[in-house]
Amino acid sequence: MKIMISQPMRGKTDKQIRDERKALTEALEREGHEVVDTVFESVPNNVDIAIYLLAKSIEYIGRVDAVYFMKGWENARGCRIEHQVAVEYDRKVFYEN
Repeated sequence: MKIMISQPMRGKTDKQIRDERKALTEALEREGHEVVDTVFESVPNNVDIAIYLLAKSIEYIGRVDAVYFMKGWENARGCRIEHQVAVEYDRKVFYEN
């Protein structure tokens, strides 16, 4: 199964984000899943970064079978929007305990 990870990212560096999702990514891959990388490191100039990254994430929801929501997702605006898209478009949804 192709899985995307949704996690709160505001105020974090790419390294912090990758470090936080490393164990989850490894566990999912050990189970035979493909984890799609949605840590987008390049952003064009003259765009609203948050909206641009959210749009890219939504694009990737269209490419996966499931979205795995990490702890705290319900407190992050972008994650809540990703959750609504995933549910409305019938993706499998998983939650970190």
